[in-house]
Amino acid sequence: MSASTPSIAFLGPLGTYSHEAALSFAKKLGCEDAELLPCATFDDVFDAVDRGRVTYGVVAKENSLEGPVTSTLDNFAFRSNAVILAEEVFDIHHSLMGAPGIQMADITAVASHPQGIAQCRRYLNERLPGRTTQITASTAESARLAAADPTIAGIANPLAAELYGCEVIASSIEDNLGNQTAFALIGRQGAAPALESDLYKTTIALFLQTDRAGTLNMILSEFAYAGINLTMVQSRPLKQQMGDYFFFIEFQGKDTDLAAQTALACLRLKLREVKVLGSYPVL
Repeated sequence: MSASTPSIAFLGPLGTYSHEAALSFAKKLGCEDAELLPCATFDDVFDAVDRGRVTYGVVAKENSLEGPVTSTLDNFAFRSNAVILAEEVFDIHHSLMGAPGIQMADITAVASHPQGIAQCRRYLNERLPGRTTQITASTAESARLAAADPTIAGIANPLAAELYGCEVIASSIEDNLGNQTAFALIGRQGAAPALESDLYKTTIALFLQTDRAGTLNMILSEFAYAGINLTMVQSRPLKQQMGDYFFFIEFQGKDTDLAAQTALACLRLKLREVKVLGSYPVL
């Protein structure tokens, strides 16, 4: 990676929804010439940021159908020192695609990532009944596969169709048109870019002193007393022994707001650790 040109790591290969998100963040950062680094896993994206191989990373944070992305949360809690610099919510629209000139009657199998198949089940049952399904590592991989085999259709986004030379047969074939994913732009501490928004959120991880009755109620009460609106509460195992958990909490506003500072100070007196994972604009 060039030392002068910003670089962004994302979950690859080229043509994934993460790739789309990386392109959008690059545009908003004013660095459309940013070098893009496709990674095999979200762990690899975090590693690239932590090791300074890239300026920024893009990871999926939450999906409206599937909920929080646990691998992203666990990286923030256990593996990485990266913080959230910005968030953007993307509509997820799936397209059916194949080799140029493909007709519905030519299709003998439909390939995609398991979520792509599951999220388009109604369309497949109605329009392509009896076709076999083929699982791929990503939706983008299904586009590459479909471009090379005129009997296979892929389910991916229009960007993948363009990159791999597919023809879009049908657009927006997902069962739930409200399918959205929140992507986070991550970076090292102190690397916050000049992005502004009318809406800010803060994400924190809370680690308990001991597991005892009423702890979650106490945590929620601190935010209620401060008049802070929570947008997400998620428990995750500490990965030490059964029954040990910590909490992710997301709230509206900046961690520098007086109400937030008061709530966080009170929690720090009562908990083992309060880890701020980012206070950032929602674009």
